[in-house]
Amino acid sequence: MISPRWFAVVLLALCVRLAPGAEAEPVVFGKETLPPLPNGAFTVVVVPDTQSYRGRGCKATPDSTDPVTNENLAAQVEWILKHRDDQNIVFVSHVGDIVDRNTVDQWAVAKQQLDKLRGIVPFGLTVGNHDMTSKGDARLFQQHFPASSFREYPWYLGCYEHDRADQNVSTNNVNSAQTFAAGGRRFLVIHLECNAPDDVLAWADDVMRKNSEKHVLVTTHMDLGIVEHPQSPEGYIRDPKGRMRWVKINGARGNNGEQLWEKLFRNHANLKLICCGDQSRVTALRLTSVGDAGNPVPSLLSDYQSQPVLRLMRFGPEENRVHVLTYDVEQSVLVERTKYVADVNQHQFTLDYSPGAASSR
Repeated sequence: MISPRWFAVVLLALCVRLAPGAEAEPVVFGKETLPPLPNGAFTVVVVPDTQSYRGRGCKATPDSTDPVTNENLAAQVEWILKHRDDQNIVFVSHVGDIVDRNTVDQWAVAKQQLDKLRGIVPFGLTVGNHDMTSKGDARLFQQHFPASSFREYPWYLGCYEHDRADQNVSTNNVNSAQTFAAGGRRFLVIHLECNAPDDVLAWADDVMRKNSEKHVLVTTHMDLGIVEHPQSPEGYIRDPKGRMRWVKINGARGNNGEQLWEKLFRNHANLKLICCGDQSRVTALRLTSVGDAGNPVPSLLSDYQSQPVLRLMRFGPEENRVHVLTYDVEQSVLVERTKYVADVNQHQFTLDYSPGAASSR
């Protein structure tokens, strides 16, 4: 017979484990399974921020002496590899904040996982604010994912370079370009560091103009989110949302989301889509702006609090639409709501997709 005292102890332990704010508290909710890929469709996978590191020196486990791991990133990569064929995955893009703390241990884990994609599917990485110093020094990213480690792949077009002394800032794959072909179309993908400065934008502008016949997808870290820098913790959740007007990296040289649009994005008629992350308490947001050529440009924010969630962008060439599915690979369910976003239409939606690629202004 179970004693009342023993039952009370067990019940208390469960309550503590599942209390709000505890690690076991779910932040992603859903029940529907992933529908089959339509005939002729292909998938571009977007990986939201992956800051769920555990072990020594990690924010989540400050007292741990265990080796550093990231089970959520491992699950995301494993799912991509397992479903490369049945989902017709043609490209993988990471929105940045690859690591939580800019340490050798975390970068080693990130490299161990992301290197599994090499030779399997083309991919690109965005350098987020957690991936470098506030002054833009990204030397640990460069050491683990240098341009030299990508040049053997035909889909890697190159990266931004400069001849200044500060070679740990912006260069050596911190800003990069890739290409792929699918559904009878050719694509250019540009990955821009968090708050990319003007010299980087000039490089991106040149690459986009030289590839004006391609459909352009851009991934950067900070674009959509809380518009003005919040002045309180509650502000990161409740303040007005849209294209951001504040920066975290590169100081006065850094460009915010609104400046990126004005200086670069609006000028290119072949720009089809912008992806970003960074804003975990905003979590999911979308905004469509109109470029100077009259072309609609959707911007999509996804930052699922570093849970094992992927954005699956299914391009249907015959119908000129993109079906955006947000999928939890651990629970094997489509995301319907999260801790901060209850509207399913921010997680699962369809975008019209202009079929033509036009020259830039």
